[in-house]
Amino acid sequence: MEFERSDKLKTPLLILIGCCVLFAQNANAESAFKASPALMKMLTIEEVTASQVQDSLRLSARIDLDQTRVARIGASVSGRVTEINAMLGTTVKKGHQLAMLNSTELGRAQSDYLKASTQVNLRQVTVKRAERLKEGGVLSEAEFQERKAVLTEAEVDLRAARDQLKIMGMSEKDLKVLDQDRNIHSFSPVTSSIDGVVIERNIAIGQVVQPSDSLYTVADLSRLWLVAEVPEQQAHWAHEGDQVRAEVPALPELEVVGKLIYVADLVNPETRTVMVRMELANPERLFKPQMLAALKITKPGSQALVIPSQSIVREGDQDFVFVELSPGSFELRAVKLGREEARRRPLLAGLKSGERIVVNGAFHLNNERLRAEQE
Repeated sequence: MEFERSDKLKTPLLILIGCCVLFAQNANAESAFKASPALMKMLTIEEVTASQVQDSLRLSARIDLDQTRVARIGASVSGRVTEINAMLGTTVKKGHQLAMLNSTELGRAQSDYLKASTQVNLRQVTVKRAERLKEGGVLSEAEFQERKAVLTEAEVDLRAARDQLKIMGMSEKDLKVLDQDRNIHSFSPVTSSIDGVVIERNIAIGQVVQPSDSLYTVADLSRLWLVAEVPEQQAHWAHEGDQVRAEVPALPELEVVGKLIYVADLVNPETRTVMVRMELANPERLFKPQMLAALKITKPGSQALVIPSQSIVREGDQDFVFVELSPGSFELRAVKLGREEARRRPLLAGLKSGERIVVNGAFHLNNERLRAEQE
């Protein structure tokens, strides 16, 4: 069955449609704003065009020590501190004496070494005498071998005592001096194992220290790490060897370009992030460990519409731009924009390619619009 519309219903419907069209036209006309000739001289108007857009990820970061260039230095023996030669900030070379200890443990070990050396010398004399007696038929082969075995035992004790002194920090040169002078020297130096700067000191005169104690920390500050945490959802952004940029607020004039040297294979279960690192050259020691920084990872993007950041008018929680409707006539239009990159914002919605917008002077134009609305 076909439904036949009454003529009585057609007339109100047409009136309603006409009112809607008229309202839309009036609303469009009211949104347009005429700029004065003086104001037009302050404006720069350009077409919206496509450009290469690069996606970037900006991360909070910090400068840290290169852990491959840090040495935590302790004592080789138990002893009492008698001398301190390095303080915080002291620049040292490998082998530089940092402190001196007096160790009775070292003295006993040297005494054991000298006793073992003496025993070896006596056993060597005994074996030579036994060898002559054996050749003269006075000493049997069994007795000769027994005396050689005693010499071998003495040589084993000497090697063990020698190794113990090396563990306690004595060098070959020190051992030669001990062999020649036969005097016990119970002082043991604490020396740096790398070139660098003393960044930590946990030692005082008279303090009794053990080999397990960390007395000094020496770091090579000529090369540091810049460490950042990538959120788990963006972990695919970071790959070892990626080109990255870094900014340090404490040194705003410096922009650092480098590569990622490490991307963690595991997610931190507490922060749900992945650690990344870049290497940071620091020959002049301008960068300091624990300085705050920002790390930016950039990926090549695609062609997209972009607008300059200075063309945007912010009102409330929304972005607007002035679109030229005709010469001297403008419309304030809401737009959706992406993340800023190089003072440009990718356009997500609100404009079409070829439309002309106010690039410079949007602030003045908006003030004039607000003033006109108030009047």
